[in-house]
Amino acid sequence: MYKKFNIVDRTIVLTDKEDNVIDFYINPDDKEKQNILKNLDFDEHTLSSSLDADEISRVEFEKDYTFILWKRPNNYSSINDLHFKVSSIGIILSRKKIILILTEDYELYNKREFNKVISLNDYFLKILFFTIRHYVDHIKTINMMSKELQDKINMSLENKYLIQMFSLSESLVYYINAISANSTVLIKLHNNAQKIGFTQDEIEILEDLIIENNQCSKQAEIYSTILSGLMDARGNLVNNNMNVLLKKLTIINVIFLPLNLIASIGGMSEYSALTKHIPWEISYSLFGLAMIIVGWLTAMIINRINYGRKITIWKGFKVK
Repeated sequence: MYKKFNIVDRTIVLTDKEDNVIDFYINPDDKEKQNILKNLDFDEHTLSSSLDADEISRVEFEKDYTFILWKRPNNYSSINDLHFKVSSIGIILSRKKIILILTEDYELYNKREFNKVISLNDYFLKILFFTIRHYVDHIKTINMMSKELQDKINMSLENKYLIQMFSLSESLVYYINAISANSTVLIKLHNNAQKIGFTQDEIEILEDLIIENNQCSKQAEIYSTILSGLMDARGNLVNNNMNVLLKKLTIINVIFLPLNLIASIGGMSEYSALTKHIPWEISYSLFGLAMIIVGWLTAMIINRINYGRKITIWKGFKVK
């Protein structure tokens, strides 16, 4: 998809005129890719990098333009199952035009952050600021989600919420890598500000962006450390909840076991038929005594087996 925009009264407006100063290529098709390669003397590898989510942020200085590969957070959707992902933006900045290449429409024109656009450089800096603030908002959202998951884990007997917590932790790792790569781009832009054509005011804005990006990176690192550091503890909570449940079930079984035993003895019709010539008080007393003897013998055999194992282990230890 191809869109054209102009800056009119400090506002980004859609246009169909040929003298536009902002070009948007959203998931360009083959024809649009050929147009970019032809008009800008662009190489195909650089164009592919703009559409590759795994590419690392970088800056390339050409004769007529500057190419910036910038990492941005994707718009979050509930269908992503708590995965926050990043994508790339290819930005071609020249004196007369700015061209953006994206995999999806990121709406870098109708947000309040893009009001009062003075120049192309100012619009470019606003794009960087918008993505940094987008990272910050997502990091805050991840923190709130982790707190909600913590409450669920405290009462959970399953690994479902732990897996979701792991997804959040993994997302933060991707964010940290992307933000760190963007930091390198900002520093390089600041060091070559005069070559790009930034004014003193724009250089000061760029310095503020470096500070904002560093704070965003620190915040992501802190949340990532907290999440990864407490994953084992939260896993132990799930195991402890399971142990408590098993303990309660064991107590219930112990309570009902004698009742089951009495009901089973009382319902032995075959035994009653075999001992019909003997008074039931005597026959059932003998049966209960036999059960006690069998139980006692079984316990003695088990104890001797365990004792023999201990002796064997101890003797083997002494031999060594």
